Amino acid sequence: MSLARYACDPARSRGRRHPEDAAPTRTEYQRDRDRIVHSTAFRRLVYKTQVFLNHEGDLFRTRLTHSLEVAQLARSIARALELNEDLVEAIALAHDLGHTPFGHAGQDALNDCMAAHGGFEHNLQSLRVVDELEERYPRYDGLNLTFETREGVLKHCSRANAQRIEQGEPGGVARRFLDRTQPSLEAQLCNLADEIAYNAHDIDDGVRSGLISMEQLEGVPLFEDHRRATLQEFPGLQGRRVLYESIRRMLSAQVYDVIDATRGALTAAAPATADDARRCAPIVKFSDAMAARSSALKAFLLHNLYRHPQVLATTGQAKEVVRELFGAYEARPAQMPADFAARPNVARAVADYIAGMTDRFAAREHERLTGRRLLA
Repeated sequence: MSLARYACDPARSRGRRHPEDAAPTRTEYQRDRDRIVHSTAFRRLVYKTQVFLNHEGDLFRTRLTHSLEVAQLARSIARALELNEDLVEAIALAHDLGHTPFGHAGQDALNDCMAAHGGFEHNLQSLRVVDELEERYPRYDGLNLTFETREGVLKHCSRANAQRIEQGEPGGVARRFLDRTQPSLEAQLCNLADEIAYNAHDIDDGVRSGLISMEQLEGVPLFEDHRRATLQEFPGLQGRRVLYESIRRMLSAQVYDVIDATRGALTAAAPATADDARRCAPIVKFSDAMAARSSALKAFLLHNLYRHPQVLATTGQAKEVVRELFGAYEARPAQMPADFAARPNVARAVADYIAGMTDRFAAREHERLTGRRLLA
């Protein structure tokens, strides 16, 4: 694998919190990727929601399929830019490990429940998963990932939480939120690949569900231009093939745009090393024109899919499940497994336990504890 001078080189990694001997056949970032794939939290992603709750259909995206799509897009772009493909894959596969059941609805409800205890941030929870909550190794808690992978996992972080992390890890993964520097180019790339994947698969799932229509999408230039090009080349094409080909072309256009815009930014900034790139303004980006089109698509999805009455009704029930689960466990910690119930910080233990649940387990636990079934 050919690496540019500004890419993260595993031989120059800032290392792991607990030193380990190098693996004989794998780089440090390959080891990170493998540890993530074998983790319990990664397996649970298959039953965690994106937009549609897990019971609503077998073909809608889950956190697992989303993470795989992000990894595929990020690797494709990384190869063209000569960034480290293994690192972008590790970050992409780990970036949602801390997500709650029921998607953003579950996250918002858990944040409300934790308001008096420091709140809840799913990016910070992903870091907690890989640093503390996974229990696989005899010598330490967590997965003991490299600094560079952990840096990419912590995509967002409040200043208060960054200051707290900095106290325990001076100059570590939270430092950039205090000194306003950037993460690695590989981490920047994963952030953008996450956005690209979201936009594409939410169109697919939204049309499949019947909540948005192809006719509505005619007002979204980023999609409509590719739909028209598809029908111009294949005049008789119908049904899902039109949707899939339009999305495929839209994805390709965004990927090529990121590659071209980022190459231009690299030429202008001329970072000599990966650390130089961290001190520059964000480098991995869309062109201005594509950024505007992407924003318009996100606005369309917000108003027509995420705020659709049917979605809001289901997510409202999901929030109620999370709130009532939190109250039940906080009042009776013994209802949780013994290792969670024994922790001195009850609220954080409850948040960790709920955040690790799949959609269907959370629904079952809620019914067990309350006698009510809110999600069929």
